Amino acid sequence: MRLTDREGGIGLRPLRYQFPAACGDRWDDDWLVIGAEVTTPAASWSFTEACLLVDEAHELSRWLRAVADGRRPDAKADAEDQLAPDLCFLEPVLAFSQVRWHDGTGVLRVHLSLEAMPPWRQDDEDVDLYQHVIEIETDRAELMRAAEDWDQHLARFPRR
Repeated sequence: MRLTDREGGIGLRPLRYQFPAACGDRWDDDWLVIGAEVTTPAASWSFTEACLLVDEAHELSRWLRAVADGRRPDAKADAEDQLAPDLCFLEPVLAFSQVRWHDGTGVLRVHLSLEAMPPWRQDDEDVDLYQHVIEIETDRAELMRAAEDWDQHLARFPRR
């Protein structure tokens, strides 16, 4: 799945289960290793991290479709004026928010924390969770393509 604009973007792909053999533990059996390539005007980097459960990965495509269809409200800053994601997961590596959406076009924000941040910022103690972001101008067609692509790749990884 790719979400891009003329400034850059992110490509995400489920690569494998974190643990190849199922052991009967709901959590350990369903962790997915996600590969990502991030491009911004300032730099590009990649990461590979076990950061989504199978169910969470499916929630991402549902969220993309809801944004595309105009069924999500725009995100607001929290009480401390921090950027609050609409969609976050158990591992706080990736998160997503809708900055603004109107008539099938708008801006999404991809929140990158911990292992997903640029390598030169990963040890920066001044960056709180979800505060390193890239913004992507997009439209309904691109979000629907991204959701479909994501679901096709997830088909290889059923819940175990």
